[in-house]
Amino acid sequence: MLTLTENASTIVREISSQQGLPETAGLRITSEGTEEPSFAVSAAEQAQEGDLVVEQGGAFIFLDAAAALMLDDKVLDAAVDAAGKVEFALGLQA
Repeated sequence: MLTLTENASTIVREISSQQGLPETAGLRITSEGTEEPSFAVSAAEQAQEGDLVVEQGGAFIFLDAAAALMLDDKVLDAAVDAAGKVEFALGLQA
């Protein structure tokens, strides 16, 4: 199952706790369905039917079925660049 680094958990919690979002909010990762693995990341108020829910450190990630399969052995990391943009990276679990 996908795991999150401490940085990723912190950033996901910050994004999903923005004003107006419910406590069930998190980030949803969906597969783009291209030949090369590609994903879309968006804030979501809650998981959609069929999503795998990953909770770590109070951060929620919702994965559609294809993304859940492709990210099963991955670690999600995140950082904020100098311009304030969030960047996500994937690595293999140890």
